[in-house]
Amino acid sequence: MNKKPFYGWRMVGAASGIQLLQAAMLYQALGAYVAILTEEKGWSKTSLSAGSAIQATEAALLGPLLGYVIDRFGAQTMIRIGILLFGAGFIAFSFIDTLPQFYMAIILIALGSSMCGFFPLNVAIVNWFKKYRARALSSIAMGLAVGGAFVPLVAWSMHAFGWRATAFGCGVVAIVVGFPLAMIFKRRPEDYGQTLDGLPVPDRTETPGGGGASPDDEMEFTTRQALATPAFWLLGFGHGFALFVVTAVNVHAISHMKEGLGYTVGEASLVITLMTVFQIIGVALGWWAGDRFQKRLVAASCMLMHASGLLMLTYAVSPWMLGAFAALHGTAWGLRGPFMQAIRADYFGRRSIGKIMGLSSLIVVIGQIGGPLVAGYFTDVTGDYRVGFTLLACLAGSGSLLFVMARAPKIPTRTPTETTP
Repeated sequence: MNKKPFYGWRMVGAASGIQLLQAAMLYQALGAYVAILTEEKGWSKTSLSAGSAIQATEAALLGPLLGYVIDRFGAQTMIRIGILLFGAGFIAFSFIDTLPQFYMAIILIALGSSMCGFFPLNVAIVNWFKKYRARALSSIAMGLAVGGAFVPLVAWSMHAFGWRATAFGCGVVAIVVGFPLAMIFKRRPEDYGQTLDGLPVPDRTETPGGGGASPDDEMEFTTRQALATPAFWLLGFGHGFALFVVTAVNVHAISHMKEGLGYTVGEASLVITLMTVFQIIGVALGWWAGDRFQKRLVAASCMLMHASGLLMLTYAVSPWMLGAFAALHGTAWGLRGPFMQAIRADYFGRRSIGKIMGLSSLIVVIGQIGGPLVAGYFTDVTGDYRVGFTLLACLAGSGSLLFVMARAPKIPTRTPTETTP
């Protein structure tokens, strides 16, 4: 029996810490920057939403390349470089004065985020877990959820010290705290004398004839085989439809509550914090349920919760409706998010998972780009967020059908040329 502590859980902790930094400084705090820059610089919602679109587009275009590099060399070096670029991007952001400078800083932040964010962190962990994969990925998502609790702190810092000092401080903290965490990552358990999940190696002599195949010897999909399955496309579009809501909320929710509902940035940030509390609850539910129930059906239910939550935010006339938004959207995000990569790894195996996830990003990006842009465009045209948010909620709700149809593909037939990775 392998008595050494399983190193994979140490990597999970590090990944959770890096996700916390990114959520606190970027994902859920971006809306506070948008609200302040709109007022201070007079830039339109569409222009600022383009910054989010640039970030998403860059991540999508880099996805296949990053996937190839991860499959070939591992994610560890990429994550370390990404942390440095992520921090440098925020330092550069603190000095911007024009819209082109804003876009350049966002590009640098996005490049760093792509190299040390959701995609490489999840692939790194997928390569260390199988039986407890959903549990491990949900643990990473806990950092993403907890990071949202720091949004009021970011908003307070902007009020007390200004957004420039806040951005500069975020860059320094990202490097000082994030780089030691990035140094924890290693490639695969087999390279360090450990096994998937840290479990004992199966006794092959017990299989018929001896030397039989273990569960870990099952055929896995090549990239081409995965692309030929309906599941690849259904999961990609389902994930993208979910991000119509997630990214629109991250970029525009605070502005909607401030301009459309009459709340201050600080009060709106408290709603985001409540959303984060429910996101943590969702992650905890996923940690418990992820390896017990059909993930695609859980994800389908979450899509309806995303849609309902956004409608509550859109037409809120009282605080309880904002609370309902926070509960529905936050729980759905925390529960569904980790399942996206867990389902792909369950369906297609580890062999080419980096390239498969990277190519999936080219589909998922429709939601990352479309959510903020649709919301921002219709707000500039109509004067409020109602039309844009309603449209996005309908798209997310319809996306539940995609997950229902995304059944596991059949294991491909092994050919002589596919007997080695």
